[in-house]
Amino acid sequence: MDCFDLYLPAPGGAAELLADEIATLLNHPRQTLQVQRSGVALRADWDAVLRLNLHSRIAQRVLVQLHAGPYHNEDDIYAAAAGLTWEDWFTPQHTIKVEVTAQRCPLRSVQFAALRVKDAVCDRLRARRGARPSVDTARPDVRLHLHLQEQRLLILLDTSGEPLFKRGWRDDQGDAPLKETLAAAVLAATGWPRTVDEAPLPLVDPFCGSGTLPIEAAQHLLRLAPGRARRFAFERLLPHDASRWQALREQARAAERPWPRGQAPLIHGSDVSFRMVDFARRNAQRAGVAEAVLLRGGDALQRLPPVANPGVLVLNPPYGERIGAAGVAGALGADEFWQRLAAHWKAHWGGWTAWILSPDTQLPRRLRLQATRRLPLFNGPIECRLWRFALQGRTTKNDHGEYENDAD
Repeated sequence: MDCFDLYLPAPGGAAELLADEIATLLNHPRQTLQVQRSGVALRADWDAVLRLNLHSRIAQRVLVQLHAGPYHNEDDIYAAAAGLTWEDWFTPQHTIKVEVTAQRCPLRSVQFAALRVKDAVCDRLRARRGARPSVDTARPDVRLHLHLQEQRLLILLDTSGEPLFKRGWRDDQGDAPLKETLAAAVLAATGWPRTVDEAPLPLVDPFCGSGTLPIEAAQHLLRLAPGRARRFAFERLLPHDASRWQALREQARAAERPWPRGQAPLIHGSDVSFRMVDFARRNAQRAGVAEAVLLRGGDALQRLPPVANPGVLVLNPPYGERIGAAGVAGALGADEFWQRLAAHWKAHWGGWTAWILSPDTQLPRRLRLQATRRLPLFNGPIECRLWRFALQGRTTKNDHGEYENDAD
């Protein structure tokens, strides 16, 4: 088991960002990575499997592709699964689950196809190990993925277990929390932490909710591995080398950079709901970044810059009717809310760069600002855009007829 075909699913629209991350994490030539619509494929060793699970912020999972080939019916699927050496990966004492996805699949029932994979796995282990594994649909030891295309099937082994957005620190959340993997993709798209004179730019999220964006940014800044506080499925597989995994975890801990005691935070988050701010603070404590993030209550239409030097605004504001819960905006429609926010930014946030994740295709018109970049991203099933706006202060004439910037 020297090298494997790996596939890492990405949040919708973030495959290129994931490929950049993988190339950096593995010191892997970018051109050798296969960037696909929904993720990235590569060939790498088992050490890379461990590193990607521990360090990737954007990947949804790390999957090992065990089979790829044509099929016509359910018998072909059974034969493909029965021909794989499952006994090299796990024992009959492990519990299993088969998950299935399909694109233009001609079969009448994809669930029956998944059942045929389960049967093949159980039959093979019974023939070679004298017993068959049990199925556990809630908390299986081993997750298998069957992906059916029009004429081609893929069988993959999940080395992550729980999806990688589950970092292990989120106990408190709101109604629609941003997944950590998407937050990481948003931050990667912004290029943060950019530096000026070797100092990272400040980052502010005025709609922080339960703190996903600020916490993800702080963990990145402090070099805290996203998988530092969780367990992985590969730890239960037969190829697992516990000593090697321990060494990688120790390397990750040695690379961490604690926030200097007494130094003012660089990352700020606020929310009109003090309940959500309380959630965010508890999440930040569990994530190990409480000293690097300042979280407080406040209305986005009134919040002033927390530092003198301009930096980066990154926000995932409420969508649609959820805007109505946003403090002063409670009595405002979407158009008036965005106009007031843009006016507030022009008056007080000149020189900052704003990145807004929103499904509203009319957002630049509502803000009356020119977007300098637009990146399609999916927040789960919701198609969004990550908009970039360079904020300029409002200009007015002084007593001498000269133009001045209100933000100066």
